[in-house]
Amino acid sequence: MTRRPKISSIHYEWTYDVFLNFRGEDTRHSFIGTLNKELNRKGVHTFFDDKEIGIGDEITPTLLKAIRESRMAITVFSKEYASSTFCLNELVQIHQCIKKNGRLVWPIFYDVEPSEVRHQRGKYGQALATHRQNSRADEEKMKSWKHALHEIADLKGSSCDPRKDYEHVLIEDTVDHLFRIIRRAPLDVAEYPVGLNSRLQKINSLLQLGSNDEVIMMGIYGTGGMGKTTITRAVYNTIADNFDYLCFLDDIKGGSGKHGLEQEQARMLSKLLGEKIEIEEISQGVKLIKRMLKDKKVLLILDNVDERMQLRKLAGACEWFGWGSRIIITTRDLHLLKSHGVERIYEMEGLNHEESLELLSWNAFGKMQVDAPRYTEVVNEVISYSSGLPLALEILSRDLYGKNVNEWKSMLDGCKRIPHGKIQQILEVSYEGLQQLEKEVFLDIACFDKGSELEYVKKMVAIAHDFDPDYHIGVLVDKCLIKIYGGCLIQMHDLVQDMGRDIVRLQSPKDPGKRSRLWSNKDILRVLERNEKDNT
Repeated sequence: MTRRPKISSIHYEWTYDVFLNFRGEDTRHSFIGTLNKELNRKGVHTFFDDKEIGIGDEITPTLLKAIRESRMAITVFSKEYASSTFCLNELVQIHQCIKKNGRLVWPIFYDVEPSEVRHQRGKYGQALATHRQNSRADEEKMKSWKHALHEIADLKGSSCDPRKDYEHVLIEDTVDHLFRIIRRAPLDVAEYPVGLNSRLQKINSLLQLGSNDEVIMMGIYGTGGMGKTTITRAVYNTIADNFDYLCFLDDIKGGSGKHGLEQEQARMLSKLLGEKIEIEEISQGVKLIKRMLKDKKVLLILDNVDERMQLRKLAGACEWFGWGSRIIITTRDLHLLKSHGVERIYEMEGLNHEESLELLSWNAFGKMQVDAPRYTEVVNEVISYSSGLPLALEILSRDLYGKNVNEWKSMLDGCKRIPHGKIQQILEVSYEGLQQLEKEVFLDIACFDKGSELEYVKKMVAIAHDFDPDYHIGVLVDKCLIKIYGGCLIQMHDLVQDMGRDIVRLQSPKDPGKRSRLWSNKDILRVLERNEKDNT
């Protein structure tokens, strides 16, 4: 039996919907007991520790596992909550395992003021002082308790004064709110989400989900096939519970010609608000977006944006949205993000060797590791050929499933001669979006100048095409088609280079002499020999 990759934090495949964190002596047989009963009645699967736990007990591995495998947590801050070091230790784990990973923590302040918890005043301050005096905590532990109390108490939640409020009203509202969240359908991410968790953490740190007093717009960019849509779907699934209104807008139409953007505005608003919205004119759509979303906390993802006009008319400014909103934009064009004023930017990272090997293993062998030594050499060749591009690894390894070593070698040799059609199709999108002069510079670099010095490339392009390529090289960098290292050395992903060379090859598949560029010694000799024969 093979072990599947860990995907719970990406696919919503949780062991528990809600982890309940509370001080048993205060609320076990009253508020929290009723809340747990009503959540269960609604079909919400809770982790509810109904056993009395002694003060000072450490978090057990079983309990820590339950926290990690819970979709969200409810923390009930009561008067004596902080007197339990166990509750405090549990809170630290909730902060580290749930909140830091972008998932929802819902604080309920039961017979206590939020500021008392946040700033450790009153009974909370007294309890912490007692723990210090009784040597139940060293300086590091005290610091972690205080930090977790401040962070969790600063989140959006609920309050209940049992002397004034009806507990059943708060319980009903809490249950209804959580049930609406839990029944949301997650987005499909990937069959084998290898390498996503580490990238998720980096993106979540840029999103600063704990901050509700600002609107944050961030961009994710990278070449085609690098996994931008996959990672963004994973981000959506992980953080969606923190928002009241959600929209993942993909396959965006319309742009500089404007036609179709009014439909995209309507589609976006309809997804966010859960009702059909019709828009006939783009300026009307802008006004509606501003008016209908200005006081709403939204998670809006605009996937695969390729024109500035799309951003201007769908998410023109942070001020269009309510406090706490997050807008995420994916694109192949870094300049598009910069020109829109997006400052928080994440560049997609390719897979390292270990991640590439695991992804290939799952797709080609249906297991986490390759345990057949005879495949080792050719597996490493496929990984080297793919150069960390997830799309290429997935396509090639799926095609190779169930094939023998000779078939692997045969397919790889074929791909080195003529790139795989599916990979080529995805990568060519970036090329097709270039202007003509940019295409010329790109093809020159792909055919001749990968690894060359920047000044040398500029000089050769100027001689060959009679124009200054400075601007056009900058465009290629922004479009993720080339990189410049140390301000002088030009590099290009191996498969992007193959894509460019194949574009030239297809100018005349059978007659190299009719192509615009020749780089292969074999083709050059063939053309020279034929010309020599023609001239004799």
